[in-house]
Amino acid sequence: MRNEERRMNRTERLFALVLFLQNKPNMSSRDLAEHFGVSRRTVFRDLRALTESGVPLTYAEEGGYEILEGYQLPPLMLTAREAATLLMGTEFMKLQSEASLRADADQVGLKIRSVLPREVKDYIDSLREKTVLDPYWIHAAQEEARADEGRWYRLSEAVARQRKVIMSYFVGSRGESTRRTVDPLGLVYYVDHWNLIAFDHLRGEVRNFRLDRIETMHVLSEGFQRPEGFDLVRHLEARGVRQATREIVLRFSGDVYRRAKQGIPARLDAEVVEDGSTTVTFRFDNLEYVAAWLLRFGTEVEILEPEGLKAALRTMAEAVVVANA
Repeated sequence: MRNEERRMNRTERLFALVLFLQNKPNMSSRDLAEHFGVSRRTVFRDLRALTESGVPLTYAEEGGYEILEGYQLPPLMLTAREAATLLMGTEFMKLQSEASLRADADQVGLKIRSVLPREVKDYIDSLREKTVLDPYWIHAAQEEARADEGRWYRLSEAVARQRKVIMSYFVGSRGESTRRTVDPLGLVYYVDHWNLIAFDHLRGEVRNFRLDRIETMHVLSEGFQRPEGFDLVRHLEARGVRQATREIVLRFSGDVYRRAKQGIPARLDAEVVEDGSTTVTFRFDNLEYVAAWLLRFGTEVEILEPEGLKAALRTMAEAVVVANA
């Protein structure tokens, strides 16, 4: 049984090695050994096994191993829309706090991408560069969402292929619909809805449009040029939508962490189990939100960093005491 398990593990590693080299060529034996957690001797043995099985492995001039262009594992027939759906799904999973889920999602993404035709792969790469997924960014209060009727797919294609869009857009603050021609620059997900970041020809500037407020739309065949130097993440940061920068370190005692883990409002940077307790590190800016969440765990959690979070929790705890005096 042990020998069989070893063969299965090696088979899985060889398959993963092919996927890894197809997506990240010019990797040295040291890089490969570090990535897979094996010795360089094992790497050399695996590379030799791949060569003997017919995988066109070569050593690049840049000084690393790669698989010759054109080699494909057994094909997976996916349309651009289907591939976009699967890969966006894996990107969502990579936002989860559970490290094993993120690792599995990364491997699934590699497997899907490695068997896509070149034109679909290029389409997906273009879309990924222009899409931001982060449900933990600071955002405005949400309203009831209406069905987007599949507009995400049409808009994602317009973003990836740089095609103008004409749409009827409902402006909630004025309670009216307006007709817009826009150049779609990116798609952003905030907690529970999608947003289109686009250059608005009516206003003459880059604006944010919620997909659930688009009433009708039509993707034109006319293309557009992205504004020179435009970067989606920098644009969001300049508008106050930014990634969390405060490091938070918490120590949970006993089994309470099993319950607490589901509510951590960010992906984990570190998770250390020691002497019956679990210490976690993540980044989040809204200390009041975290403090209110921590109240439910009482003395089963200790705040190690930052001091501001300790102060926020003390203030809330004192307010609870006063309110119930």
